[in-house]
Amino acid sequence: MLYDPVSKKTLFEHNSSQYFTPASNTKILTFYTSLQLLGDSIPGLKYVIHQDSLIFWGTGDPSFLYRNVWNNHRTYGFLKNAPQQLYYSDSNFQTEHFGPGWAWDDYNFAFSSERTPFPAYGNFYSLALMPNDSVKVFPSLFSPYLIKSKDIRTTNQVVRNKDSNHVIFYPGKRKLMDTLNVPFRYNDELLVDLLTDTLKRKVTNVNILQPPDAAILYSIPSDSVYRELMEDSDNFIAEQLLLLCADAVSDTLKTEIAINYSKKNFLFDLPDKPLWRDGSGLSRYNLITPRSIVRVWDKIYAKVPTDRLFKLLATGGSSGTIKNYFKGEQPYIFGKTGTLSNNYSLSGFLVTAKGKTLIFSWMNNNYPTSVTEVRKSMEPVMKSIRDHY
Repeated sequence: MLYDPVSKKTLFEHNSSQYFTPASNTKILTFYTSLQLLGDSIPGLKYVIHQDSLIFWGTGDPSFLYRNVWNNHRTYGFLKNAPQQLYYSDSNFQTEHFGPGWAWDDYNFAFSSERTPFPAYGNFYSLALMPNDSVKVFPSLFSPYLIKSKDIRTTNQVVRNKDSNHVIFYPGKRKLMDTLNVPFRYNDELLVDLLTDTLKRKVTNVNILQPPDAAILYSIPSDSVYRELMEDSDNFIAEQLLLLCADAVSDTLKTEIAINYSKKNFLFDLPDKPLWRDGSGLSRYNLITPRSIVRVWDKIYAKVPTDRLFKLLATGGSSGTIKNYFKGEQPYIFGKTGTLSNNYSLSGFLVTAKGKTLIFSWMNNNYPTSVTEVRKSMEPVMKSIRDHY
């Protein structure tokens, strides 16, 4: 579907009322919901101080110790320097660690990190092959879980036990200093051990209900999180954002609370009711129509100035998941991709040669060829729209 948000006219549509598997186009819904419910800064944690004790609960904030993206000094410094004894409770977390409709055998890959109330290190740990053939593990707390195999494979591989944090590292024939990220299995004991190790002070696990008057510590600017969500399509961030949204409207970190609230209060007027099951689009249960995707973008376009909005999105030929595609002398595609096996979507904004900003959604499902071939077939059409509207 191709739509002009100024004239409010649909310029072209084909199957725009049909439901498609959106893959990471689901993040457009997560993005809009977050814009509606979260302020300029991300809530990092909630806490109460009782005599010599500081009791804290997670909000779902993904930024804590996510070292490749941000340095969340506020949350770290707050816990590190608090004069009280630290106690952590995850009593407000009521969501399964994996979403409905996720592929079970993705558990070993960093794009399928678990959903948790107080994420740390992106909910994964890293293994790096060093020049002396040793393996460096970070955080080092996970070093005892590592077994180095004598079996040599073509490339470095890591296989984690499905039900524990034990991993087997298979070195590759080529001596590359690859870094491999392994999602860890969450439990509250593991988290307090991680916090104790990182903060260099004792953190104790407790089971205490979060009071309604708990104070909030804010961590980092929301736009820095949204940029990673939309530009690089970070699944982990998407899932955690919905937990943050649930926390904003309730006392419980539960994905379904955020989804149901958004559908009732923000997305009730979409042309077709979306079947929306997770924040990232990993779920095969998600279904949405192109014309509903266009309507959500139209809502975002009305809410966020383009000079701010376009900086948060993947940009053709320039950044994010379409850095190497949809190139032009000037960037003309700003949006969000969505990719699962045999499914590819691209939705967002197209700036024409005449300076018009159009909204589009192009969803491809159930094709037997490669995604590269699908993208190649899309590019000349998008360029033609750019040059003739």
